[in-house]
Amino acid sequence: MSHSDELFARARSVAPGGVHSPVRGFRGVGGTPRFMRSAQGATITDVDGHSYVDFCLAFGPLILGHTHPAVAAAASAALVDGWSFGTAEPYSLELAEFISSRIPWVESLRFVNSGTEAVMSALRVARAATGRNCILKFEGCYHGHVDSMLLRSGSGLAEAPVPDSAGLASDVIASTLVTPLDDEAALADVFARRGAEIAAVIIEPLPANYGLLPQRDAFLQAVVREARAAGALVIFDEVISGFRIGFQGYAGRCGLRPDLVTYGKIIGGGFPVGAYGGRRDLMELVAPAGPVYQAGTLSANPLAMRAGLAALQQLADGSLYARLDALGQRLERGLRNARGLSLQRCESIFWFCLSDEGAPALPMRTPAAFPADAGNCFSRLYHPLLERGFYLSPSAFEVGFFAASHTEDQVDRLAEAICELRAG
Repeated sequence: MSHSDELFARARSVAPGGVHSPVRGFRGVGGTPRFMRSAQGATITDVDGHSYVDFCLAFGPLILGHTHPAVAAAASAALVDGWSFGTAEPYSLELAEFISSRIPWVESLRFVNSGTEAVMSALRVARAATGRNCILKFEGCYHGHVDSMLLRSGSGLAEAPVPDSAGLASDVIASTLVTPLDDEAALADVFARRGAEIAAVIIEPLPANYGLLPQRDAFLQAVVREARAAGALVIFDEVISGFRIGFQGYAGRCGLRPDLVTYGKIIGGGFPVGAYGGRRDLMELVAPAGPVYQAGTLSANPLAMRAGLAALQQLADGSLYARLDALGQRLERGLRNARGLSLQRCESIFWFCLSDEGAPALPMRTPAAFPADAGNCFSRLYHPLLERGFYLSPSAFEVGFFAASHTEDQVDRLAEAICELRAG
């Protein structure tokens, strides 16, 4: 029995499923989760001393890689100076100014502790601003574990035995409308029927929690157009894509301005963080400036603020994004002849979908396009890749990431291993 096996047996006696976030439990791939003890650059090492090239990267925050020197130095300084004050402090101000000065549609923002908190708060602002109750979301988009957003979403629910979470109140369900991605007719229909009730439409402009499902610009334009015509707000959930698809996220890429935007992951440099922001008039509704209450004991934690600023300073000139995209192109070339595999990629985010019936047709823009055997094919591939020293997100429907610390050789070896395993 490995040390990971021993730790997992102990963990199951004190934590649900032995983990503190569902996908970590390896339910989608089977077997025992690896318990990790340390990480450096692009490598993560488990408690048994096995090292892996990490393409999960804590599910996205570590765009610079593990323990990047600049981020580590900022975090170390925060530990010396004090890691929690519960007061106003200059570090969140510096990070807020750094973001708002470079993203025009973020005129004001509030830091919270997670992407879920950011979404929850943005929805509350939208309801207050419009006086309406309904929220429109899209099937396959995940917006954290806010009750109203756990309907036909993704992430850990992609492999759950039921499509939605238990414990959701009926009135919450009734106030959430769900429509398919990539379907302008369905979008127009829901606005025609319910538009006067919709406070906001929320979307991942680059859905990346249920596979990677790049949307057509025309569809995103239709989302914004329909919402504005109905007097509803537009919320872009950029918790994953923010500061990863260019510094201005996917909104900058597609040229659309949301009314509100939610961030997380990269803006904390790998420490717990979230943020919501947008139009100044909307954000001025938030307490203490306005009547929308939202608070947090550890919000704008100095450790996350200083680490996040150090991370964003490495990204601000844009040069890193070209290198990350080049690594993605390299993986695409390496997997070109992999049997029954299709790779969808947007810069430094990638996802491959498998089927024994042949390579799935691209592009895939909705979960309905997934082959029925995608999950089973991935689970058969996952553990052999783990044994070869590659750590991927332990789910067929989670995406992978590149970091600045990855090398061309590591990407080539991943592609070679996948091709070899799929040829068998």
